[in-house]
Formats: sequence, structure tokens, C-alpha cells
Amino acid sequence: MRHALCVMIFFGLGNPGREYARTRHNLGFMVLDALARTFGVRFRKRRAWHEAKVAIGDVTVALVKPARFMNLSGEVVKDYLSLHPDEFLVVCDDLALPFGRLRIRTRGSDGGHNGLANIIYHLGAAGFPRLRMGISGVPEGMDGADYVLSEFIEEERRHLPEVIEAAKDALVMVVEQGISTAMNHYNSRDLVPADDAKSST
Repeated sequence: MRHALCVMIFFGLGNPGREYARTRHNLGFMVLDALARTFGVRFRKRRAWHEAKVAIGDVTVALVKPARFMNLSGEVVKDYLSLHPDEFLVVCDDLALPFGRLRIRTRGSDGGHNGLANIIYHLGAAGFPRLRMGISGVPEGMDGADYVLSEFIEEERRHLPEVIEAAKDALVMVVEQGISTAMNHYNSRDLVPADDAKSST
């Protein structure tokens, strides 16, 4: 990802509707909401997405939340990119990472994430950057779909604001200093004490 961009797009993944707003699968929405609040902008409904635009330095960043369910994210991303063919990054949750861990990558597989899988399917490529946010593995005896659509437990909620803040700062760093710098700074950090992260699983 180049540093000197005029436009960049951040797609935050989640499910629309109040009943999903606080669930683990909606971390992508939460981070984009935090960015919008920081810059004092509001999302507006456009076609099949909600969009807000912020200025980070000399870069205009479009914050885009698909207004369809997670497994249809790729349709929205493809539609948006057909109108705005700019560089982009996807923000989403990840079962393979412990809660409180961020992982920035320039490309990769879907890792079992339905939203990423649908984006890869519709774009026909997996070579796009993504910021993945750990939600820990599925507890024994619990269905995976039920887990990602459940709300964070008390221990996680105590740390959630700082995790979202770190993810927001990571996105700003991607814009201002480049994705390699952001990867080096955030990929090796544990944002939540090990004992608290373990208690969330």
C-alpha cells in the first residue's frame, strides 16, 4: 500500500441491525464508528452501504459499512469499488486470534470468516490488506455461529474500548506512515493482559 494516496477506503465488516450491534462479529463496524466519532462525522446511507468520509493528513478516507449481512459483504464491496476503484483495507473479527490481539496483513486467506470469504469470491482475489481483531476461539460445546453473534463477556467489555482505540490508531498509522510501519508496531502487541484474554475463552 502506497503512503502518498489521495483516497483510501476502509471497509468495516459486521451485520446491520440493533440486535447485532454489540456482538463479536461487529468489531469492524465498531472500529469505523470510533473513527467517525473521533473526526466528528456521521454515516449516511448510500445504496447498499453506510458511508462517512474523513481527512487524515492529505488523504481522504472513506469509511464504509455494508448494509447487508456478513455473508453478503463481497457484493457490497464489489459494488462500491466499481464506483470508487481506490485502494482499500478490510477490518473484521478473527476467531484464530486471542481477544486483544490485532493482526495487519497485506493479503491472506479468508481464515473461515464468511465476510472475507464472500469478498474474495466476488473480487476473485485475496490480495487485499486487512486488519483482523481477535475474538478468541469458540468455547467448547458452543456453536461457532452462535459465538460470533453473541456479545462480549464482562472481562472483554472492560478492555473493549482500548482494543477499539488501538485498532482505530492502527488504521490512522496505515494512512500516515504506511502499512509496513503499522504491521511492525501492532502485530506483536498484546493489548489485553494474558490472564484476562484467557478468561474470555
